[in-house]
Amino acid sequence: MYLAGLDVGTTGCKAAIFDESGFLISTAGREYAVDIPQPNWVEQDAELLWRLVQGALREAISKASIRTLASVGLSVQGEAVMPVDEKGRAIRPAILGMDSRTSEQNAWLRQRFGARHLFKRTGMPIHTVNTLPKLLWLKQYEQEVWACADRFLLFEDFLINKMAGQAVISRCLASRTQIFDLLDDRWSPEILEALELEPNRLATVKPSGTAVDSMKSDLAKSLGLTNTPLVVTGGHDQACGALGVGLVRAGLAMDSTGTAEVVEVGLDAPVLNETLYQGDISVYAHVIPDLYLAMALNHSGGLVLRWFRDTFGQEEMQEAQAGDSDAYDLLLRDASPDPTSLLLLPDFAGSGTPAFDTGSKGAILGLTFSTEKSELAKAILEGLTFELRLNLDLLKDGGIEIDELRAIGGGARSNLWLQLKADICGVPVVVPAITEAASRGAALLAGAAAGHFSSAAEAAEKKLLFGRRFDPDLKRKALYDERFDLYREVYPALKSIHHRM
Repeated sequence: MYLAGLDVGTTGCKAAIFDESGFLISTAGREYAVDIPQPNWVEQDAELLWRLVQGALREAISKASIRTLASVGLSVQGEAVMPVDEKGRAIRPAILGMDSRTSEQNAWLRQRFGARHLFKRTGMPIHTVNTLPKLLWLKQYEQEVWACADRFLLFEDFLINKMAGQAVISRCLASRTQIFDLLDDRWSPEILEALELEPNRLATVKPSGTAVDSMKSDLAKSLGLTNTPLVVTGGHDQACGALGVGLVRAGLAMDSTGTAEVVEVGLDAPVLNETLYQGDISVYAHVIPDLYLAMALNHSGGLVLRWFRDTFGQEEMQEAQAGDSDAYDLLLRDASPDPTSLLLLPDFAGSGTPAFDTGSKGAILGLTFSTEKSELAKAILEGLTFELRLNLDLLKDGGIEIDELRAIGGGARSNLWLQLKADICGVPVVVPAITEAASRGAALLAGAAAGHFSSAAEAAEKKLLFGRRFDPDLKRKALYDERFDLYREVYPALKSIHHRM
């Protein structure tokens, strides 16, 4: 028996085929663009994305030399929304999560509901990332689209509808829209009434790991299959990644460092207290039954290091290409394990949690004529990790204990960065010996729906192996504690200046 996990992100998708033991057989991916037709607008051609998803899945199946699949699960980018017609075809580009055109709509939501009330019911802080203000924007500015759309779908239900002919969304992804009532476990009648939107114009909500239906026979044939596999609900990509690294009980945490850096912490129940509200932490349903996730976010993440490499690391990039090495490693090869003399605020795309300040900007403090390139590169890692500690400390203040960080993503390849995270945050950091956490999580949900596993959670732990482990160095932790006290003063000191720039 073979399982497929589809991981559909913001700039690319990946299809992964696993065997019944959870061993990765093959992968295939496709990249695609985001469109920025106006400042603050970020959109995507959903129909093009669907064609590329099919191409990735077809290639992965071919590379695995298989003709049958038991089931397919989905891991998808969050919050993006698109109107579709009665045949499930997108009638305008999807508005992505990173789109920030909705400040006006968020102001209306604050007045209509109150930010605290929305958080207490939906687990989502008011922010431009959410689906709810995007729908309000469509209703206000594209009235013809609003009126003629049959449904408004996110990428999970959009793709499930394409594959199985039913618009079904996981409870996990629905709970990231700011329209889903976490306490009543349904689309919120109160919010839908204010939106003047009938619930049948949204997808049907089902638990993650639910078999929706068999794949359409013509689609299965076009993918090279002789059977019609089950199409299974998955969830938000970060939640699927959390399952993929065995985050199946409270107290475990995942640190995913890619373009952005995301922390997910397992909860036994929704934690919707004042501390998390003030810190703009989102709380939503996990893909595992009776578990929830608290999510902290740094928009910049590894993108700051990439900016530094592309802007100042041309020499290292050429050396890496000539010698088959890594440009990031070359930039950091002379970096000291001890703290730098710099403080870097990594808000190059505004700040994530806990400030959620879209007007904040990046800054480097402490530059002198003795500052070297490797020190700047190390300062980027320090600044990003100080932001990580801000969020972990906030979660602890909110009553959420964190025993261990499981690191995935591109940042997990750097031993220097992983040790830095352990030293600054004071918690052990471990690296699961897997490379496709999100698609693995989606495939485990698919396998449980097909009856192969008793539960996705049990399968996740049973097959999980760990590679490297990094424990805090107490001497360096004491040094970084002093630097962190200084770092906490940087954002408040620069906030007014950045907002006036």
